[in-house]
Amino acid sequence: MLFLSKYIWHKPVWDALVSRSQGWPNAVLIKGRKGIGKLAFAQALSQYLLCEAREPLAACGKCQSCLWFAGANHPDFRLLEPAAYSAAAGEEEAEEKKSEKAANQISVEQIRALDDFVNLTSHRNGYKVILIHPAEAMNPHAANALLKTLEEPPGNTVFVLVSHAPQRLLPTIISRCRGIPLPVPAAAVSLQWLQGEGVAHPEIALAQAGYAPLAALEVKEEEKQIQRRDFLERLGAAVPNPLALAESALQYPLPDVVNWLQKWVCDLAYCKFTGKIRYHLDFADKLERLAEKADALGLMRYYRELLIAQRAVRHPLNPKLVLEQLALSYYCLVLKNE
Repeated sequence: MLFLSKYIWHKPVWDALVSRSQGWPNAVLIKGRKGIGKLAFAQALSQYLLCEAREPLAACGKCQSCLWFAGANHPDFRLLEPAAYSAAAGEEEAEEKKSEKAANQISVEQIRALDDFVNLTSHRNGYKVILIHPAEAMNPHAANALLKTLEEPPGNTVFVLVSHAPQRLLPTIISRCRGIPLPVPAAAVSLQWLQGEGVAHPEIALAQAGYAPLAALEVKEEEKQIQRRDFLERLGAAVPNPLALAESALQYPLPDVVNWLQKWVCDLAYCKFTGKIRYHLDFADKLERLAEKADALGLMRYYRELLIAQRAVRHPLNPKLVLEQLALSYYCLVLKNE
């Protein structure tokens, strides 16, 4: 299995899962933090269920079923994802002028399109597998349609749900799934893997990604790191100028700026109460200095303001006004004693 060599941190969960299985439930829910490889685990499980010459702890990789799966054309497998996740969906979405919200959802039509698939006999006289990723992307109508299927599950069909936020799923869907929690790997394991992937400063990238190794690959780009360091240098300046900070931040993507601010405020709070830095390890000196004088209640109020800003961060009416408000609030709420 590819993931067992690439994402070695999954191996304990995998071995426990497949070695103790006495038949499979109609639905499993693979859950955990984003960026730890849950989709790879789900794909590996799907291939394992479909394999015709299954080895004790892995799919064989050689049978006709495994070859079909590797070629993404297995007749007994379906993958349901939002349209925006499909690389081939771009032109079609442009033609149909789908809204971004709809493109990021799994629709009820996608769930209903499975009716014929689940009611027909499998091509290989084995399991049929439906992988839904991410499960929380199902809109309410899609979730209710899936629930009806799970209430009267078809034989030899396994639903594999992958979720970054299982709390957003219907409790009745969760109750009908066998939960498979995937933990965040140990930092030492992640660092070793990131070094093998050629990440120059794995400790800094891993910390910024909340210790999720695959997410760390997304923040390693040097251009992003230069932008982050430039913004944080201004944010932690000894003589703050909030309007100048907002003006300079206009050159960066607003979602990135809000993300940097959220992690900066978390670091200030974490440092103030524990003496440690979690995300921006390369700015420890500035954070330690600021944390001593930061207002604890102001930190909580400002983080709430950032959460509100995050909801509209991709479609702000006026990015400059948003940035000016966030910069002024930071200095007024957090550093009022600075």
